[in-house]
Amino acid sequence: MSEFAFFRFVSLNLLTQEEKDNKTEMISVTEEVLDAQGIECDAKIAKVSEETIREILTEVRKRRKKRARITDESDEEQEVAITRKTSN
Repeated sequence: MSEFAFFRFVSLNLLTQEEKDNKTEMISVTEEVLDAQGIECDAKIAKVSEETIREILTEVRKRRKKRARITDESDEEQEVAITRKTSN
């Protein structure tokens, strides 16, 4: 289902190259957003307005950014822990 939404993003030229390159992640996060909004089938995606598609993409980007930040923080914590172990 969310693959169809991804192709709507592409057909409207809404995605950056990085987002196109990370298609699998984009589809996964898009699916989460669509589930949260109660959009469950391709027929609904096909009928939503361009404005709604843009709103969905905005939410997808927010979630990806939040995940990236959380991952970065986790990586930094692991690096600090490793540095502490090696310096002792």
